[in-house]
Amino acid sequence: MGKKLIITEKPSVAREFAKALNQNMKSKDGYLESEDYIITWCVGHLVTMSYPDAYDEGLKRWSMDTLPFIPTDYKYEIIENVKKQFQIVKGLFHRDDVEVIYNAGDSGREGEYIQRLVLMMAGYNGKATLKRIWIDSQTEDEILRGIREAKDSSVYDNLSNAAYLRAKEDYLMGINFSRVLTLKYGYGMKQFLNQDKMVISVGRVMTCVLGMVVKREREIRDFVKTPFYRVLAGLILQDKTIEAEWKSVEGSKYFESPLLYKENGFLKEETALQLIEEVKNGRDFPIKGILDSMEKKKETKNPPLLYNLAELQNDCSRFFKCSPDETLRIAQELYEKKMTTYPRTDARVLSTAVAKEITKNLSGLQKIPQVADEVAWILKEGKYKSLTKSRYVNDKQITDHYAIIPTGQGLNNMASLSPTAVKVFELIVRRFLSVFYPPAIYQKVNLVVKAENEKFFAGMKVLAEEGYLSVWKPPVNKKQDEKDTEEDNKFDMSFLESLKNLKKGQEIDIQSLEIKTGETTPPKRYNSGSIILAMENAGQLIEDEELRAQIKGSGIGTSATRAEILKKLVANNYLALNKKTQILTPTQVGEMIYEVVGHSIRPLLNPELTASWEKGLTLVSNGEITPEEYMKKLNDFVSRRTLGVKGLRQDELIGRYRYVSQFYQTKTATKKEDSKK
Repeated sequence: MGKKLIITEKPSVAREFAKALNQNMKSKDGYLESEDYIITWCVGHLVTMSYPDAYDEGLKRWSMDTLPFIPTDYKYEIIENVKKQFQIVKGLFHRDDVEVIYNAGDSGREGEYIQRLVLMMAGYNGKATLKRIWIDSQTEDEILRGIREAKDSSVYDNLSNAAYLRAKEDYLMGINFSRVLTLKYGYGMKQFLNQDKMVISVGRVMTCVLGMVVKREREIRDFVKTPFYRVLAGLILQDKTIEAEWKSVEGSKYFESPLLYKENGFLKEETALQLIEEVKNGRDFPIKGILDSMEKKKETKNPPLLYNLAELQNDCSRFFKCSPDETLRIAQELYEKKMTTYPRTDARVLSTAVAKEITKNLSGLQKIPQVADEVAWILKEGKYKSLTKSRYVNDKQITDHYAIIPTGQGLNNMASLSPTAVKVFELIVRRFLSVFYPPAIYQKVNLVVKAENEKFFAGMKVLAEEGYLSVWKPPVNKKQDEKDTEEDNKFDMSFLESLKNLKKGQEIDIQSLEIKTGETTPPKRYNSGSIILAMENAGQLIEDEELRAQIKGSGIGTSATRAEILKKLVANNYLALNKKTQILTPTQVGEMIYEVVGHSIRPLLNPELTASWEKGLTLVSNGEITPEEYMKKLNDFVSRRTLGVKGLRQDELIGRYRYVSQFYQTKTATKKEDSKK
């Protein structure tokens, strides 16, 4: 009987497979072996695409004459520092006693690509069956299920095609656009940056993200504050003073007036003062108003959906000031320690199959003291029984993997986690447990008081039933926490109950009318978490409704690559990341590259293009279009745009370089002056 060979992505995963198989594995050089199994590993990528000079030595030198560079057949090579491991894997693939080769790479597009490259370069003995193990966690049960239910490798051919195309796309755009733009504009740029040489590095996703941050920064820079003036009334209700806001509604003297700023304020203070005098109508405070209407209703707030990677990265940026790269590293660590499921997922729901077995996850979590009581309540009350019929389970919303949830296993690894990793794990656990809890219920009272044909609106809200909020307790900043506590304590249920005797037409005392000055605020800068969410939800940035619908479900980049793209932009000094606040701002270099790309290959800055390419890859994965169709469009785009840049003049952007350069010089000088003060 032949042997079964399993190849994983890294040695630590290989050890987990060996443990799950519970065989007498002997450690060899670069692999483990028992009577029935051989387990080996990659160490990340073993194979990479060759640079242009591998096709022709003359292509090492960057020249307009050799662009566009679009190979017919792509070349690949073994990465130098992992050649030894590749040779070990290759030798195992060709062993005569191997009858099944299991691809146990990371269960995603990138994991598929890594393993397929190895198989393509190494070949195999020709008689082995090729199978794919696809798992959602590294628990022993899941590993054994993955081996038991492994499908024929050909089932994942479309995913593999999409993975190869993604790599070719990044390669072609990176090589051609970076070279042509550097040759055309690099010399002009470096004069303004005091640099010896200037390489303009662009990419399908990277440049789009740069564009998003620069556009936002310029919106903030160009923003002009507009002051506005609101009128607030102090209403006396049951010995409490309640704040009510004037609004221009039908019947008001100022309804749809050009003097308004929106419906609840004025553009000039004198108009607000005029309104106050009209409402007072010569009377002294307190003046009488009439209760025009009162509405009492319950507001239900459901637990949020489960975490996918983008949501987790956003929350960790907000709560712990973690970069997306750091959050992904922690999520990967939790996965490898069997504590949580696969992290690189876009789904925020569970599959029906997982939901039916969810008691296994819950039972294990009883060992965590912080949530033991909550888990015991969920199990005792049978709250898990209706999960399959809830909004948290939807097979149609899952492509490769379901949401990130705790497995209930690997809890003995808690002691080895960093303090931040413990916090991230608890966040995942609490988000998971919250879906078994009832909604939070708020009691709301809205009332309208009328005086001299003008109406004042007041709203009061009290948390009547905590529901899921008793378990979902994400950390918030101290200021926000104090503000929320103040809001929560402003009213209580007994006060709301005391209002039930109020009747329409009843007189209400207004003890004050005052003006509250506000001003419009610019859009917020992206932080490392909000940019990840913006990348995931690229459709929201797209104005064209048809295209927005067409790319639904495809963002900019993937959950597996977004953090790395952001990291590269910061490493290239195109974006600056404030580690303390996680706020992102463009650098002078970044803004100059924005000008270059905007002038020469503008679509690269638009989410529409980037997201539509990603959508195309999804269509290839689903078998809806062929790799050949995709490649034809890609080659045409790269060739057309490269030739377009070659026809442009080199000096066209000098004025824009000067503008950006002067702005940053002024900014630096202002900072120096401020620091002296």
